[in-house]
Amino acid sequence: MTPSPPLPIVLHDPSAGSVDVLVVAGEHSGDEHAAVLIQNLLREHPELKIAAVGGKHLQASGAQLLYDLTDLSVVGFYEVLRHYHYFKRLFYLVADWVEEHRPRVVLFVDYPGFNLRLARELFNRGVGERAGGETALLYYISPQVWAWKAKRRFEMARLLDGLAVIFPFEVDTFADTPMKVTFVGHPFLQSDQNCELIYHPEEKILLLGGSRLETVRRVLPIQLKTFRMLLADHPAREARLVYPSRAIRSEIQEIITSFPDLEGKLELVKNEGTIGGCAVMTTSGTMSLRCALAGIPGCVVHKIHPFSYILGKMLVHVPYIGIANLLLNRLLYPEFPQYAAKPKVLVEVLRQCLNDPSVIQKTQRERIELTRVLSDTNDHTPWTWLKGYLN
Repeated sequence: MTPSPPLPIVLHDPSAGSVDVLVVAGEHSGDEHAAVLIQNLLREHPELKIAAVGGKHLQASGAQLLYDLTDLSVVGFYEVLRHYHYFKRLFYLVADWVEEHRPRVVLFVDYPGFNLRLARELFNRGVGERAGGETALLYYISPQVWAWKAKRRFEMARLLDGLAVIFPFEVDTFADTPMKVTFVGHPFLQSDQNCELIYHPEEKILLLGGSRLETVRRVLPIQLKTFRMLLADHPAREARLVYPSRAIRSEIQEIITSFPDLEGKLELVKNEGTIGGCAVMTTSGTMSLRCALAGIPGCVVHKIHPFSYILGKMLVHVPYIGIANLLLNRLLYPEFPQYAAKPKVLVEVLRQCLNDPSVIQKTQRERIELTRVLSDTNDHTPWTWLKGYLN
């Protein structure tokens, strides 16, 4: 079992003055996206005091990091249950901190299993504006109510004072609620990203096992077996394994010890700077969208604990699991969830990505359409949206 990070959180120094914004982001992607928001906000208003329960990117953006919540990023019902007591203790520590320090805004970023419960707790304590308090409870990067638990939108409208969404179709999802919902564009298109992906036919194959330990353990071995099979007819090819954190890097290093025949063929790369790829096997999260926006042909491989998968099949009702596929409402990246993720099938997809010009051209065309869909924000950005609640 993955050990839980230590508690408690580091309390804000009262001598530093009152806090304007507390950001709560529990995943690596949310930490990165929120950091872009805070960096741009502080560029215009350096006098603002920002605290965060998030990760290193928020800290680098200028926020005081109270606790690194990204140290333990898990997904799935089973995986969350394993760390229940850790999350429960942290949950009440954060709620107590907000009640004591009363920031002007609490900004929840994605991570709905934790953040929506925290919003409800703060509302019940009378902290939120809708509950008669003076702290605005805002949400950036909406829970996927269009995919599952659709009735959450009514609870969100009861608790939250504002919502900023990053996909244009999400505005209509909340049309039957009184909540003010603003499309602010996707963070991938709003600043120089920490990691830029590019397509080149002579580059290495990208193997993206995800940003969560449990996902990497289940997905990466399948990707490595597929790459091993590809080498039979593409012996000169090499693979690039991209990781977001030291914990994920350590897990990858442990996994590849079981593939000694691939020594010299694998490169581990931090998700920073410019990273090239000729094809990709990726999980279904934000990196799959980043790959699509770069025009890299590939496929989505998704595998979680069987119990989580069965429950997910019962509760989640969407035509696709890849974000790019959802945005386009068509299959750009073939998807191989759970038991469909078999190396002998995936290797044929990789061969097409490398050898079939029509697959490469289609990916490049869809890249342009994706950029158009995500760019039409009517001049709203996350930081101008948030600034409106601080004036």
